[in-house]
Amino acid sequence: MTFLELALAGQRDLWLALLVVALMATFFRGVRPGEYRALRVTWGLWGLALIALVAVTGLRGYPVLAGTASEVAIVLAGLSAIHLLATVAFRVVLPRLGFGFPRIAHDLTFTGLSLAWMLLCLRMSGVDPTQLFATSAVITAVLAFAMQDTLGNVLGGVTLQLDNSLRVGDWVKVDDVSGRVTDVHWRFTAIETRNRELVILPNSWLMKNRFTVLRSLEGEPFAWRRAVHFNIVVTADPETVLRALERSVLDAEVPNVLNNPPPSAILSEVSSGYCQYTLRYWLGNPQFDDPGDSAVRVHALAALARAGVQLGVRQEERLIIKESDSWRAAASQREAERRLDAIRRTELFANLPEPEQQMLAGHLVHAPFAAGDVLTRQGAVAHWLYLITRGEARVLVDGPKGRLEVATLRGGAIFGEMGMLTGEARSASVVAVSAVDCYRLDKAGFAKVLEQRPELAAEVTAIVEARNAERSVLLAKAGQPVVDPDDLLGRIRKFFSLRG
Repeated sequence: MTFLELALAGQRDLWLALLVVALMATFFRGVRPGEYRALRVTWGLWGLALIALVAVTGLRGYPVLAGTASEVAIVLAGLSAIHLLATVAFRVVLPRLGFGFPRIAHDLTFTGLSLAWMLLCLRMSGVDPTQLFATSAVITAVLAFAMQDTLGNVLGGVTLQLDNSLRVGDWVKVDDVSGRVTDVHWRFTAIETRNRELVILPNSWLMKNRFTVLRSLEGEPFAWRRAVHFNIVVTADPETVLRALERSVLDAEVPNVLNNPPPSAILSEVSSGYCQYTLRYWLGNPQFDDPGDSAVRVHALAALARAGVQLGVRQEERLIIKESDSWRAAASQREAERRLDAIRRTELFANLPEPEQQMLAGHLVHAPFAAGDVLTRQGAVAHWLYLITRGEARVLVDGPKGRLEVATLRGGAIFGEMGMLTGEARSASVVAVSAVDCYRLDKAGFAKVLEQRPELAAEVTAIVEARNAERSVLLAKAGQPVVDPDDLLGRIRKFFSLRG
């Protein structure tokens, strides 16, 4: 019996099959009312099959047409049943068993089963599908060329799923689009933004371009590092600003903001009129990136205000600012007082007469250092000394036993005096523990004082010898040679070309 004879003889079974499909589709609609759109293809194929089946009744007087209509009804009814079964399997059965698949799996399953069903119908009609494909190679090539974009989208969607580079539920960023992947179809990937915008991206485009996937590592909670920027006045102490920014997150309970990993703040840019600081924190949910940034900014601004830190703005200075002589004189006087105070607080120059102190203060050069900076390195030759006004630094000596810390320097201390007085290489390295503010005095500035008062060399020698005596024990432990105090005055006179 041919397929035509089977089609005409099985009309009752076909009516029963369409009834079963309709009942199952109605039941699915009642169980999953929110997914009624998933059955649009099922109902469309079912309706066409019903029309073809009704046409068979009206064409009984035309056996060929009636047989053709019956064949079409069988094919459409089978496709409707296949789509319904695939929908029920991927939307109801598999999710209840704990398996989640993207939309593309449903589409490919339906497409594959539909092709198999149509090939079966062709074979039952007496048509050999292999001969059909062999005789239509040119048509197949033309169709493949015309559908290369569609095939690229299908293969792209399959590849994205197989290599696990994109999954439903992932939060992704593509150019200026940021949102959650809601579905992966055979043709496109759907991304829903926070604004409830549905962005459609072809799968082939995703295969050729870069996109960012925000996903937690295996076995670890989600953590996404974000960065917010603040413009601060140049005069603000960097350590104070950095500490205030970090504590603003650690000392607050901000929704979706993590304290572990801890936040970190950096000085990211120095611009005209302000310094830009960046506070980097970790967000626990990518959906709240903008609200998280806003909340962190609110807490950070409050913390900066408590620390007395002012925000900075971009400044443009033009040479039309008129400064009065009194203003410039007052600013110069304030700086002179700071330099003179640094000289007076230093043991080496504290007992000098005021004229000599003022002369030395006039030759000081401001030299700030950040925490971790090497102020001077052992073995280097530099003809100047440093006067520390604020901060803390460590004195380190490299010897046979390794590196040894021999002293800690704070405000009022000096170092490098032997390099300025005798030209000798540095006997130790000095590293800043915190931000260090100091002034530098070079040989030329000190020489001008010695020209007017040569006897000052003997006074300075006595102070330096006392300092060397205190440090000789520690330097000896480090295996370093100790300066001979008996010859120090002679070396100073020779270095500055002074007469004995």
